[in-house]
Amino acid sequence: MIRSAILALGLAAALAPAAGAQPLPLSPYASAGEQQAALTDRKVTSEQLVRAYLERIERIDRAGPKLNAVIALNPHALDEARRLDAERRAGKVRGPLHGVPILLKDNIETADGPTTAGSLALAANAAGRDAPIVKRLRDAGAVVLGKTNLSEWANFRSTRSISGWSGVGGLVRNPYSLDRTACGSSSGSGAAVAAGLAAFAIGTETDGSVTCPAAMNGVVGLKPTVGLVSRTFIVPISPEQDTAGPMTRTVADAAAMLNVIAGGDPADPATKDADAHKANYLEGLKRDALKGARIGAWFPWKGRSPQTDAIFEASLQALRDQGAVVVEIKGPDDATAGKIGELEGDLLRTEFKAALNAYLASTPAAVKSRTLADLIAFNKAEAAREMPLFGQEIFEAAEAKPPITDPAYLDKRATARKLSREALDRMLAENKLDAIVAPSGGPPSIVDPVNGGPFFGSPSRLPAVSGYPHLTVPAGYATGLPVGISFLGPEWSEAKLLALGYAFEQATRARREPEFLPDVGARPEIGRAYDPR
Repeated sequence: MIRSAILALGLAAALAPAAGAQPLPLSPYASAGEQQAALTDRKVTSEQLVRAYLERIERIDRAGPKLNAVIALNPHALDEARRLDAERRAGKVRGPLHGVPILLKDNIETADGPTTAGSLALAANAAGRDAPIVKRLRDAGAVVLGKTNLSEWANFRSTRSISGWSGVGGLVRNPYSLDRTACGSSSGSGAAVAAGLAAFAIGTETDGSVTCPAAMNGVVGLKPTVGLVSRTFIVPISPEQDTAGPMTRTVADAAAMLNVIAGGDPADPATKDADAHKANYLEGLKRDALKGARIGAWFPWKGRSPQTDAIFEASLQALRDQGAVVVEIKGPDDATAGKIGELEGDLLRTEFKAALNAYLASTPAAVKSRTLADLIAFNKAEAAREMPLFGQEIFEAAEAKPPITDPAYLDKRATARKLSREALDRMLAENKLDAIVAPSGGPPSIVDPVNGGPFFGSPSRLPAVSGYPHLTVPAGYATGLPVGISFLGPEWSEAKLLALGYAFEQATRARREPEFLPDVGARPEIGRAYDPR
C-alpha cells in the first residue's frame, strides 16, 4: 500500500503540466468535435494543439507513466498544422477533422517514415507512400501526429505472445492500471486515445484487435464491415478478415472519422461495393435511436467475471430505460462455435503467408526480409531482441501451409464464412433484432509473461469471420478497470450500430478518464481496506 501510494504520487507529479508550458483553453481529453469547435472559434490553433500533444506525449508516454503507446512521431506534424491554420485563416475548412491531430497504428503506411508492424525486420520499411485511408484523412484536414505501438505483427507471430508487446516499441501499458494489459493488437491506439495523447486514432482488426484494446482502455472502437475501408499499404494478416477502424473517446468522433475513411479503393477489390453502402454516419446519430429498437442480449460466458456481469445487467437496464426492447438470445451451439474457431485459426495461417509475401515484395529494397521464410530466419538471428519473451510458432505454422489456390483451403474459407454468417443472421432474424449486444470482454488482466492472464470471453469471432461490423462503447468499471459493451449487426449496418451506441453513450455517460495508477491496489478505497496500519 505504501509503495503504491508513493508511486501514485510520483505519477501525479509527472502528469502535471510542464513548467512554462502554454495552457490550452480545453482539456487534452477534449473530443475531436470539441477541438474543432475551439478551432472554429479561434480559441486555439492547430499548431497549438499539435505542440500540446507532442509535449504531453513526451511527459506521459516517454517519461512519467511511460505508456509506450506512441512508437514514432511525424517530423512534419507542425508544418502540416501551420498549413492547415493558414487555410482556415483564408476561409477554407475541409470538414470536422480540419486541423485535428490523429495517431495511426504502425502497420499503416505513411509517407513520413518507416512502417514497422512493431518488428525490427521492417525498421527500413520507408516506402514514402500514404495508405489510401491516410490520404483520405490528410485530404480531410487531419494532422498525422505519429504512429502507435502494437502487438508485433498484429499479434500473429506466436501462440504465447504478450498483447501490446513489440520488438520496436516494447510493452504498451494500460493507463487505468499500468500493470494491466492494454490488449492487442491495436494496443497503442487504444492506450493513446484513453490517455489524451490525441483525440482519435486508427487501429486495425482481424479478430478483436480494434474492439478488445478499445474496450480495455475505456474508449470507443469500431471494426467496420470488411470491404467498407481500404486495406492497401497496410501490413496484412488476412484479406478475408482485415480492416482498419476508428478508435476514439466518443461515438460521434468515430462516426466523423468513418465518414472520411469509408469508400472504395480500386487497388482493394474487397471495397467494390463500399461507395454504394457508405452513409453520413455523423448525421445519423440520434439520442433517441434506442426507442423502439429490438436488442438481443447475448452472454455465453456469464459468471466468469461477476463485476462484468453486473455492468452488463446495468447496461441492459439502460437500454430498456431508453425505450429498447431487450430480448435474451442464444448464440451458436458449442459444436458450431468450435468449428468456426478451428477453421479460422487454420485459414488465417494460410492467408497470412500469401498476403505477407505479397506485401513484402512491395517494400523498398532496404527491407532485406522479402518473404515469411526470411522473417523466420531474421527472428532466429535476432532472438535476443525479437524473441526474449515468446517465439514464432504461428510464423512457422504459416510457412508450412499450402497456397491459397489449394481447393481444400477454398472449401474451408467458404465453410467458415457460411457458418459465421448463418449464426449471426439467425440470431438477428429469429428474434427480429436491430442489433445484438454482449460484453466486449472482462476487465483487463495483469500482464504475466510467464503464465498469461485470464480470458473472460469475447464476441469478436463471429463478426470477424463473417466480415460483419462490431462496435464497442464504454459501459462501466470493475474496481476502476474499463469494461465495454459490444453492438453487433449485419453487413453494412455501421450507421445503425453507431446510432444505437451513441444513444447508449449519451444516456449512460459511463466513460471516465484514467488515473495512471501503478496497480489497482493504489486506488484509495482499496488502499484503506488493506492498509496494515
